[in-house]
Amino acid sequence: MGMHNNLYRTFNIFENTPKYLYETLNSEFNFDFDPCPENPNFNGLEVEWKGSIFCNPPYGKQIRNWLEKALKEIEIGNCKNAVLLLPAYTDVKWFHEIVLEKAYEIRFIKGRIKFGKHKDSAPFANMLVIFK
Repeated sequence: MGMHNNLYRTFNIFENTPKYLYETLNSEFNFDFDPCPENPNFNGLEVEWKGSIFCNPPYGKQIRNWLEKALKEIEIGNCKNAVLLLPAYTDVKWFHEIVLEKAYEIRFIKGRIKFGKHKDSAPFANMLVIFK
């Protein structure tokens, strides 16, 4: 078993962003597109992103794919910025190889977020990774 298997049993990796957090960020960044909407049939990795992006990707092994997609869309000129809400895993390869190397800004969120309709906070800290 992987080291995070127990976490994925207790925390749904597809949790919704808290409304207050999204609205606060939207007032700063004026988002145009969310490639991770509340639609399990939509794959944001397979579409073109445009403008200012907010992305709360599924937490798990695919986080690297979402980071790479955001950077690619910025590089080719489709996006002006991408704000990703991620678990603050500072010990993983994607953090060191992508986030630390290429992020315009990293904001660590004080406390733990309550996702979806949970009464308890997530079992991990979160951060915002901003690419421009």
